[in-house]
Amino acid sequence: MLSSPSSSPASSMLQEDRHGDRDETQPNGITTHRMSLPAPMFSRNDFSIWSILRNCIGMELSKITMPVIFNEPLSFLQRLAEYMEHTYLIHQANASSDPIERMKCVAAFAVSAVASQWERTGKPFNPLLGETYELVREDLGFRLLSEQVSHHPPVSAFHVEGLRQDFVFHGSIYPKLKFWGKSVEAEPKGTITLELPKHNEAYTWTNPTCCVHNIIVGQLWIEQYGNVELINHRTGEKCCLNFKPCGLFGKELHKVEGYIFDKSKKKLCALYGKWTECLYVVDPAAFEAHKKSDKKSGEERKTTSPVSRCS
Repeated sequence: MLSSPSSSPASSMLQEDRHGDRDETQPNGITTHRMSLPAPMFSRNDFSIWSILRNCIGMELSKITMPVIFNEPLSFLQRLAEYMEHTYLIHQANASSDPIERMKCVAAFAVSAVASQWERTGKPFNPLLGETYELVREDLGFRLLSEQVSHHPPVSAFHVEGLRQDFVFHGSIYPKLKFWGKSVEAEPKGTITLELPKHNEAYTWTNPTCCVHNIIVGQLWIEQYGNVELINHRTGEKCCLNFKPCGLFGKELHKVEGYIFDKSKKKLCALYGKWTECLYVVDPAAFEAHKKSDKKSGEERKTTSPVSRCS
């Protein structure tokens, strides 16, 4: 997600941009934002990263100088703006009078925030200390400001407001990166907060861990794993989500599931799906019965020996 031209002096420079990445204004006055970067992604398959990383196992990647070929042409401050791709879920939460329905929408929004990372194997550029990024999206109903507030450790902060003052979304991210031989793990430390003034509510959560596999040999692929707890601090309701690791045979790849609890820890509903696709809400009893049935079927397949026929 990238910002549109403004009326600042920089807008005159944008008018001369010949790289095909300038936002266009339609005859009706609505600005259309570009949907892709102007340059196509090139292959990294011919470059050996092992010569750089073989002595860096267990180190934080923020302290390792990496070739620019492994970067994508975006700042991490711009990547933060991708949280807002599914802002309509916040609007749906705001429009609901039921706190459980609001929690469902907020949970879906939290899951959708990591969806853009699928197949994003490039590393964004580290922002300079004090660097800012601003974005206004009239079509989605928000304005955003992100800033690099610390260099060591690298911390990026963001603040988003609804154009109708209907929500506030803010937080800070410290992406702690580590190299583990065949994979790179990114743990996005920091708390995210969504405020809904209409309902006098504040929700907080953290993001799951992201891991990029096969960075030395093989096809790169990404998974998210870990527990995410969303809390409604006014009502005491919680949504506990588990982003499942891939596992040995990839059966759990991209899966996420969990429950919404009331303040007495009673299960109100179950959520399941894939963070790359969609999220479903079902009755907790039905969900658990299905899981037990699925587990039983799997055990029966393992214990049943094949029968051969002799002619």
